[in-house]
Amino acid sequence: MIERILYNGNIITLDERQPRVSALAVSGGRIVAYGSDDEVKPLALSGATLENLDGKTVIPGLTDAHIHWQGTARALHEVNVFEVPDKRTAADRVAARAAKAPAGQWITGHGWFQDVWPDKAFPSAADLDAAAPHHPVYLRAKSGHAGWVNSAALRLAGITADTPDPDGGEIVRDAAGQPTGILLEHAMNLVARLIPEPTVEQLADEMRVAQQAALASGLTSLHDFDEPSCLAALQILRERGELGLRVVKNINKEWLSAALDSGLRWGFGDDWLRIGGLKIFADGALGPRTAYMIEPYDGEPDNFGIRTIDKEDMAELVSRASAAGLPSTIHAIGDRAVHDVLDVYESVRREEAARGIMPAQRRHRIEHVQLIHPDDVGRLAQLQVIASMQPIHATSDYVMSDRYWGARSQWAYNARVQLDRGAVVAFGSDSPVDAFEPLKGIHAAVTRQRVDGTPGPDGWYPSLRLTVDEALRGFTLGPAYAAGMDDRLGKLAPGFLADLVVLDRDLYTITPSDILQAKICGTMVGGEWRYGGV
Repeated sequence: MIERILYNGNIITLDERQPRVSALAVSGGRIVAYGSDDEVKPLALSGATLENLDGKTVIPGLTDAHIHWQGTARALHEVNVFEVPDKRTAADRVAARAAKAPAGQWITGHGWFQDVWPDKAFPSAADLDAAAPHHPVYLRAKSGHAGWVNSAALRLAGITADTPDPDGGEIVRDAAGQPTGILLEHAMNLVARLIPEPTVEQLADEMRVAQQAALASGLTSLHDFDEPSCLAALQILRERGELGLRVVKNINKEWLSAALDSGLRWGFGDDWLRIGGLKIFADGALGPRTAYMIEPYDGEPDNFGIRTIDKEDMAELVSRASAAGLPSTIHAIGDRAVHDVLDVYESVRREEAARGIMPAQRRHRIEHVQLIHPDDVGRLAQLQVIASMQPIHATSDYVMSDRYWGARSQWAYNARVQLDRGAVVAFGSDSPVDAFEPLKGIHAAVTRQRVDGTPGPDGWYPSLRLTVDEALRGFTLGPAYAAGMDDRLGKLAPGFLADLVVLDRDLYTITPSDILQAKICGTMVGGEWRYGGV
């Protein structure tokens, strides 16, 4: 029985058979018919709800293909230091929180970004000590690859001049060898592991709040990269009947053995919550200059970044996961890291071919692909490796990229070259690193501009701009393929899940700069309005 008919709309299906229709029929959480009003409205039977779209535009539900969902939910409850203009502002916000918190309670926050500060220099523990003399403080950088702590946190962690750098990490030190309060990559864990974790019930409550914001932004699906506690909290939401987003849960390498011992394989679960692939970090990030490079950073002749895993160890993990039915999804930002990951995938593809495993059965991904060497640009397509990228990073990072990568930036944040070479591209935000609102990602992909219009009317490297159609597919069809759900997600067609977004304007016909003014009128997931409506 048809439950709902949407009609009188401008419906963009992304289905080649009928790219635009005016009506959809929905039943059992799926689309059962589409076409003109005259074709679809007569299908309504007694009890069916008819909803007039009044000419509004409908697009398939949007997916964030790279998000840290637990981190995003948690960030809404932490000290907000996201892109504060200077370290003084961050310290003032910490002081405000400390004034209300019991002595000894941890104060955490996320989002500082020293490259937007006047001196562009890393802060220090001393900058936080006066703000919170009786509280340990841990503030994650916007990139998520650096931590800023105060002296109380250093003391609790036992970090002194004699503490060695952990593998894949660095304790930044001053000229006298003393820790400055900045921890890079794996060194962050020296402090992070001391911070009390919320219960999974508390996480579930925080995620429920974050979910409403995600739905209001047009998101209907997420690909998560956080820890098992995130999966536990998602399951609680599912049990409560409160999970309103579809989630693909990837498995970080620390828990690979447990996953394989339990027999988990890619796609295990259902259309609401399912297992993704093995997540590995190959390097750091541009912000703290820890992305692993072929040539050193401009102005830093001795800095090639940080390799966070040996290439041989990475190959062993990817091979092991593939043999057990899991694809891999590997964070790689610097061009050397991307090159090494491609070498690993090339080797594993040979192993898979020898076992009769086709590439579509192991949908390997590279997360970010922020800088690629020109010799490697065609290898993702050749190896059928998904380019999981974040268009908003290009506009957030272009000043840094120009400063530290110089002329290499023509190959940075370059989804254009991957699409032209035939690679599958899946877009996301990397939230809480950047905003999870997908319309901002589409705007960044199409204009290569920030919200304020910088760096100018043509955008940063304007030849790398995408069309609206390419950007929309990056937030719909690309993630659906990456999730192994391309037979039922990513487009609006009969048999596909009824996940859609209603907009007040047509993204294809408006001026690209006006994309940010588009209003989300309603978000439907599984045939139910989860936000707004028509």
